[in-house]
This record gives sequence, structure tokens and C-alpha cells, in this order.
Amino acid sequence: MKRSSLRDIIATLAAGGLEIFERTTGRRHEDIVTMCRRLVYLKGEAAAISLADQILSTYKGLSRRNRLRFFERLLTDFMPDSKRLNDAIAAYQQDPNPNTVAALQSAAESPRQEVFRLLNMGPDGTGAIVSIREDLRGFLFDNPHLAPVDADMKHLLQSWFNRGFLRIERISWKTPAIILEKLIEYESVHEIRGWEDLHRRLADDRRCFAFFHPGLPEEPLIFVEVALTRGLPRAIEEVLLARTPDAHTDFKPDAAIFYSINNCQPGLAGVSFGNFLVKQVTDSLAEEIPSLKFYATLSPIPGFRAWLKEIQSLSGAQSAIEWSESERALISQLDNPSWYEGDTIVRELKPLLMYWCAYYLLYVKRGDEPRDPVARFHLRSGARLERINWLGDRSEKGLRESAGLLVNYVYDRKAVARNHEVYANDHEIVHSSVIESLVKKRPVSSYWVLDE
Repeated sequence: MKRSSLRDIIATLAAGGLEIFERTTGRRHEDIVTMCRRLVYLKGEAAAISLADQILSTYKGLSRRNRLRFFERLLTDFMPDSKRLNDAIAAYQQDPNPNTVAALQSAAESPRQEVFRLLNMGPDGTGAIVSIREDLRGFLFDNPHLAPVDADMKHLLQSWFNRGFLRIERISWKTPAIILEKLIEYESVHEIRGWEDLHRRLADDRRCFAFFHPGLPEEPLIFVEVALTRGLPRAIEEVLLARTPDAHTDFKPDAAIFYSINNCQPGLAGVSFGNFLVKQVTDSLAEEIPSLKFYATLSPIPGFRAWLKEIQSLSGAQSAIEWSESERALISQLDNPSWYEGDTIVRELKPLLMYWCAYYLLYVKRGDEPRDPVARFHLRSGARLERINWLGDRSEKGLRESAGLLVNYVYDRKAVARNHEVYANDHEIVHSSVIESLVKKRPVSSYWVLDE
């Protein structure tokens, strides 16, 4: 059945259910939390679909302040029944068996999860819930106590967006314009400067793949842009400004370069499916293009510059890393947007930045994993940390976030599974001898800024 037909059926049920709902209850305008309470107890499917649609429509009309109040009420008003939970705990403690475990799990589940399951029945319910979670995540920093609500939503979304429900599609110039427009909108790594730029990125020596979900048929969840090259490029300009090979040239690429990977739905943060995309793309490319030998990325290090600033501001007992005054003076030159144009500064900075970048990627952690989000993504996916490229990205964003550096992560198809296992189980970062040589010896800087 086509999804449009299913959507029409759901919309029809919602409209019919509304008529029944209004005739039997006489209540059309209610507090959104009251509607959520009644949704849980409704038995008629048509009425439930209609009420779910009403709740989602009501939510859209709420102000930011009232959306926060809604999340607060979800937290406090939809807790598990304490008597039922205590009885289930007592039954399990008295006789631990599969039945008492199941009863305990059922009693401990937050009613919020059932609310969101039922809301998902409404027309375009899946997309609406993803948007609601995006709103919720916007409140979490200032309202960390709402984390249980986010945990419930994430739990459900991880089930709904299981890899088995996703489909991979190659994006080409023949893809519907509504999806191509989304690619331009969602590209966050290297801006797509209009339709001509997009056309180049979909040329014969490029590939673009995206994951879609049946609940969001015109919304890419994540997409990856690939350049087919000879060898591993060191700079993004080599990729973005490369001319399309002449049609009469016998162009046989030996490398597939993943130069931009974009998660498109903030409401799905923490729902991981990017590693499946990379694996499927490499398998697809290997089958399509036998000449390919290397599968690698040209990746930013978005947290590197922020970390440098952080440790630069610390001193003495505040920091586990001691910096000399000359190092501090040299690193401070990065605040000058055109620092990379000065020969002396570049000569002094290069060994220092290359060392600190390798150190950052290998040893600076968030828990047991690297602090850098791009590093976490590729290492979880089984990649090897291969090479750091000096001034690989001179764009304003590249200089601001990554100090102009780019990284090659290599996906060795024979070693991906092994690399993933050692990373997942032992948090071991598989890396090349080139990276190892960078961190063996900390360079000594002789740079000084003289007082005027």
C-alpha cells in the first residue's frame, strides 16, 4: 500500500473519530494534558486517532513557555502507579521468575511512553513526535530534570527507527526536487551554494546516499556525500573544486572519500544509524566500482579549537597540561583570522598544532570515548584514525572549529568489524603509525611575542 493511501485512511479515521468523539463527550477544547490522560484510556481506535491528531495540533499552537509547561506536566503527571509498582517489586522479590519480571517491567514503564505510542497513530504522528523531541532537547540544558521525559522518547524512537525500518536511496539529479532542496538546507559540513553546486556534487564522479523512514518519506534522516578520487586528498578544496572528469577520459578512481556526513533530524539525536549507512555505502560502492581500493573520510575536528581555548585559559593546578609562555603566545595567534598567511607563524605553529591535534584525538576523552563527536562516530563505525592534514580546510568555519585541520579516517573493509569490536569493548582507538609518530615527542616552541 502506498503511504499516501495510508495517510488518507488515517486522516479519514481522524475526521470520523472526531465526530464520534465530540458526540459522545461534548468536549472539544481541553487542556492538552487532560487530553493526553484520556488518550491512554480510550478504547476506540478511530476516536484515539482523532484525539491524537487534536493533541498534536494543540501542541503546535502552544507558545514556547507553554511547551515547557507541557513537558513539566508529562514529567510529574505520568509517573508509574506506585501501588502497582510496589506490588510488582514485592512479587518479584518473593519469587523471581519470568512472569514476575515481566509484571515488574510493565509496572515500571512510564505512562508517558504509552502517550507517545498513541500520538504516533495520528496523521504524520512520527514526524510530529520527532519535532516534539527536538523542542524538548532545546529545554534540557536549562531544565536537566526533564531528562526522564527525553529518555522515554529516545527509547521509543530507537525502536521506531530501527535499522530494519530504514531504506537507503542513492540521491541523483533525478531525485524529486523537494528532497534535493532538503539536502541544500541540511548540509552543515560544507555549505552547498545553490543548485549549480548541488549539481556538481551529484556528478558522475560523486555519489550521495541517504537513509529514509516510511514515517518520514520526504525527509532524509542522514546523508553522506562521496567523492571518487585517485588517492587520499589532503584538502577539501581538492574535492569541492575538482572538475568533473572528461567523459572521454578513462577515469578509474581508487578511493571513495566520504567528505560530508549530515544528521538531518535534531529530534533523533542519540538514535544511531549512521554507522549502518557508511557500511552499506562502502558495500554498494565496492560492488559498483571494482577499481576502488580505499574508503576514507576527509573529516573536520569540530571540537579541537574549543579544547585548545579551554586549556589555554587554564594554568597551574587547574590544568593537567602545562604550557610554556611561548606556546601560549603561539596558540593565541589562531585568534587572527588570517594567521595561516604568515610564513613564520605557520612554520612555528604546524608541529605544535599537529602534535596537539593527535593528542586531542587519542587522549582527550568524554567518559571512555574521544571528546570529539566526529571521532566518536567514525571510530564506533570501525574506522582507523589514519592521517591529520595540515590546513586541509581554510574556510572560516574550518579555521574557527578545527584550526584548519582535517582528518582521514580509513574504512578497511576487512578490518572494520575487528576495529569496531576493540573500540566498543576496550575503547581502543586503532590508529596508524603516522598518528603514533606525531604524539611520540612534544615539540618545543621558540616563538615569542615581543612587547611593542
